[in-house]
Amino acid sequence: AVSIFEKELQFWSSMKLSAVDPVKALLTGFVILIMSSSTGAKAFSVANLNYVSPPASDAAAQITNPVKYPRDLYPEIEPYEEGMLDVGDGHQLAYDVSGNPNGIPAIFLHGGPGAGVSPRVRRFFDPAIYNIVIFDQRGSGKSIPNASDDLEKSLVENTTPKLVEDIDKLRRHLKIDRWGLVLGGSWGSTLALAYAETYPEDVESLLLRGVFLFGPDEVDYLFCNGGTYGQNPQAWETYCQYIQDTSQDWDREQKNLLGAYWERLQSKDPSVREAAASAFVGYELSISKAYIDPAVIEEYLGTPSILIPFAVMEVHYMLNAGFMRRGQLLDCVDRIKHLKVAICHGRADYVCQPQAAWRLHQALKKVGCKYVDLEFVSGAGHSDSEPGLVDAMVRASDKLAIELAKMRTK
Repeated sequence: AVSIFEKELQFWSSMKLSAVDPVKALLTGFVILIMSSSTGAKAFSVANLNYVSPPASDAAAQITNPVKYPRDLYPEIEPYEEGMLDVGDGHQLAYDVSGNPNGIPAIFLHGGPGAGVSPRVRRFFDPAIYNIVIFDQRGSGKSIPNASDDLEKSLVENTTPKLVEDIDKLRRHLKIDRWGLVLGGSWGSTLALAYAETYPEDVESLLLRGVFLFGPDEVDYLFCNGGTYGQNPQAWETYCQYIQDTSQDWDREQKNLLGAYWERLQSKDPSVREAAASAFVGYELSISKAYIDPAVIEEYLGTPSILIPFAVMEVHYMLNAGFMRRGQLLDCVDRIKHLKVAICHGRADYVCQPQAAWRLHQALKKVGCKYVDLEFVSGAGHSDSEPGLVDAMVRASDKLAIELAKMRTK
């Protein structure tokens, strides 16, 4: 549910913070941000990096010069339709549509919850073949209200069942008979499964990256019992240290770290909310990739319209078990056994463990799913910006396009 979700990584990575050395910023705890006016995003004067662990070394310069894979993203593309959809409960969802208007309907479900969508994600689909829909979920991105503007209203009826209904309302609004492809990564994979199991006749295929089944073991591993300590002990200890340093009852709060973060994220003091969000999101970003780019973390933590929804929505959903019955997604997997399902998962994913992808793969096979294709990607972590995962996802998207085209010619 998690998952991270790096907004427009190529844009952020190309930003030149000429006055600031990123590594020095991590050590000193802040960096003056130079924001592009074209983003339209509000910015803090500083990014709070006090509780963000430094990245591991990158002697081979993989951040700036990554390994080349056979496939990369499709070229940038502009939408031919944009809009705001009123879905009720005080929420309006920002969406856009690009690609081939007569193509296979495809929708991208972003992670978080709360991470928001980026124009970059359109590029996982062949624009000549797919009719591509992207949107910001309740409380995030350009949708109204954004949690950074109105926290209380952004949380109204912000639950998994409501998000599932929003996807179907968007489908009907766009006069789409059924989704040819639903692509979701991290929390987006959770939502994709929940949607497909609720509306199995309105989906033909799924492409899932960084699978998260919202089991209690997955939540506890990531946020409660130090499961990530084995891979990145400094990140886990820094995540805990923020709560300890700001706690008046550490004996109690160390047993409920998510609850402690939630208390601070709801503070009436904006500085407390921002500090808590920075520590929480900084922790997840610091374990999300095989090669961590400090500049990406700085930009995330310096942009409240991204930072606040990311932290608030994720903790909100984690505390409420994803608003689903325990084990629901695997228990109901027989409902989607007729779908074509592709799964791409980083072998070194410390956010959403590879075991979740394997469990889903095995469950689908046991109920008779005839098309379930699982690819573990060596050298990749959790983020869909990592070259190995980009390659795997684009290949899977292309392969599904061929399979879906065959279905349409029968």
